[in-house]
Amino acid sequence: MRALVTGGLGFVGRWLTAHLRDEGDDVTAVDAETDVTDEEAVERAMEASRPDAVYHLAARAHVGESWREPLDVLRVNVLGTAAVLAAARRGAPEATVLVVSSAEVYGALAPEELPVAEAAPLRPSTPYAASKAAAEQVAIQAWLGYGQRAVVVRPFNHVGPGQARTFAVPALARRVLEARRDGSRELVVGTVTTRRDFTDVRDVVRAYRLLVDRAEPGAVYNVCSGTDVAIADVAARLMALAGVELRMVTDPELVRPVDTPALRGDPSRLVAATGWAPAIPLDETLLDVLSDLERGEEG
Repeated sequence: MRALVTGGLGFVGRWLTAHLRDEGDDVTAVDAETDVTDEEAVERAMEASRPDAVYHLAARAHVGESWREPLDVLRVNVLGTAAVLAAARRGAPEATVLVVSSAEVYGALAPEELPVAEAAPLRPSTPYAASKAAAEQVAIQAWLGYGQRAVVVRPFNHVGPGQARTFAVPALARRVLEARRDGSRELVVGTVTTRRDFTDVRDVVRAYRLLVDRAEPGAVYNVCSGTDVAIADVAARLMALAGVELRMVTDPELVRPVDTPALRGDPSRLVAATGWAPAIPLDETLLDVLSDLERGEEG
């Protein structure tokens, strides 16, 4: 299978590209050199790669940063999705286009609404979430209006080696390692009562490829483990794996203006379509994150 990956040098893009190549796919990865809001630039990439599948990962992806730059987040995430779909219609009309959204589109959910399934109403509460909800509609319209084979995925929190240190888990892991190195007894944290559904990025990219093969066009799929874990528990696991005991101290600067208290997904539709199941336990993921950061410090 020939595949084109936008955002191919990003955290998920690197893992996805590696997985696709391991599966024998011919992969073209584009990143910052191709502005996804530039339809002509994306079309040139389509013509060069002639893909059977397009994985649209390129996005402004940090929830916290979206509060500071909401207009650019909307531009990249919504107009970029529209441009990729339009370019694919001309340059690769038979290709399946996997559009990566986010579980953030569900917004704040009451405990009785969990686990959340794809039919739940969308209540985006951040600029990032709003941009992803809009991008989803662009993808679904492409299927309904043009018959384009567009598939939407809503990944929940995915983690693993190589993730930017601005995200919660690598940020916590880095601070745990710094405290161990400096002999500190404290771990600076943001809100730790929130609960999230974590999946290893290596499991996430397996789901993406399976969905390109087996998904129903125009459909939406959660990609998640179906289990939620408190950030406080993640911090405690990181400390145990690093061999330190630290007292958690809240820094108001790390607390988001709006945060979803708990998020846990229902992966039933994904499992029914593909047979997928997560294979990497959270502790293994966290240990790999710590090891990756330690290697970076040594380098």
